[in-house]
Amino acid sequence: MSGTATSSVTISLDETGQSAKLPLLSGSLGPAVADIRKLHADLGIFTYDPGYGGTAACESKITYIDGDEGVLLHRGYPIAQLAEQSTFLEVGYLLLHGELPDAVQSRDFVAQITNHTLLHEQLRHFYNGFRRDAHPMAIICGVVGALSAFYHDSLDINDPAHRELSALRLIAKMPTIAGWAFKYAQGMPFVYPRNDLGYAENFLHMMFAMPSEPYKVSPVLARAMDRILILHADHEQNASTSTVRLAGSTGANPFACIAAGIASLWGPSHGGANEAVLKMLNEIGSKDHIPDFIRRVKDKTSGVKLMGFGHRVYKNFDPRAKIMQATCHEVLGELGIKDEPLLELAVELEKIAIEDEYFVSRKLYPNVDFYSGIILKAMGIPTSMFTVLFAVARTVGWISQWKEMIEEPGQRIGRPRQIYTGSRQRDFVPLHQRG
Repeated sequence: MSGTATSSVTISLDETGQSAKLPLLSGSLGPAVADIRKLHADLGIFTYDPGYGGTAACESKITYIDGDEGVLLHRGYPIAQLAEQSTFLEVGYLLLHGELPDAVQSRDFVAQITNHTLLHEQLRHFYNGFRRDAHPMAIICGVVGALSAFYHDSLDINDPAHRELSALRLIAKMPTIAGWAFKYAQGMPFVYPRNDLGYAENFLHMMFAMPSEPYKVSPVLARAMDRILILHADHEQNASTSTVRLAGSTGANPFACIAAGIASLWGPSHGGANEAVLKMLNEIGSKDHIPDFIRRVKDKTSGVKLMGFGHRVYKNFDPRAKIMQATCHEVLGELGIKDEPLLELAVELEKIAIEDEYFVSRKLYPNVDFYSGIILKAMGIPTSMFTVLFAVARTVGWISQWKEMIEEPGQRIGRPRQIYTGSRQRDFVPLHQRG
């Protein structure tokens, strides 16, 4: 543990008067944390923290979030600067290796990713085992988990070269896996990756190109997709990232760990938020219904929620939202979309919500999910693929967090504690005596 012990906090048991002095560890940013590892040995007690909202379960140098101030940093760089000036693969290199690449490192990294985009040809037939109406998240979860059955030469997690190769493969193959899941659901031919295209451009090509005619990806849409990927690349110790780390702490191979992260992301409370935004807009129906919808949102007994506004972490504003808002208008302008009712509804709802004192006083600002759902719909991507795109982006963050955890000298298998509230010890009663 490299966190510096700057002071301590003393905890005492009122019943016995026993006390324990816990070191307070300080990182480079953020609040200090109490080191409770010896608490049970000293006082015989554990801490209770459902959802781990107040517990630091690891040490990390990758991402820092200050929710009160609306700050998101990757390796110290503000997310806005990365989204506006960088590329997704450059950010991926940063997350993996700790520094932005120089010209040679960038060229080599892009070449390595490009050369690993193809899937083993037998994996093509793996898709046929799924029903055509299977959710794309079910498909990519299964296919990513199956990668360990095809790439045996990079499964030694204690070998740095194997870890690097697995990371490259996962980042490179996720767009292909996702693009094929999209095509499979439509009953259309798979489109193979092209080495002359960039990462986001290749992803869009595999989703929308057809073998029967040429397809050219719009530079504006490719840049928009690249920004979406950057803005979702990593988000500190969220549910899916924690899942990847917990699975990885057992020594499981990286493909299995990323599949676990995908399963966690699938939950509607995590990766499905942008899909929930579009569902909300469909339920509102028209701009005329917005006032009544806003009224019901303010009524706590109605159960109606304003999706895409506010965030569990960001208590001020989501720093990714402003970038996504600008990207949204770029995409709509490129596609010439002016009369799409759902998009007009979203713009009107945003305008009302950010001016309404009820929402402003509660700091319920539009978050990244509000705009990303609109962008993806405008680009012709079905809602069932929204979380899949999230997984494509987040893979680079997951594998960076996994790699960091494996390389941590003090890494231990995850083993949360509990408060047991079941029956006390009792004797078994034979079946004929139970009544």
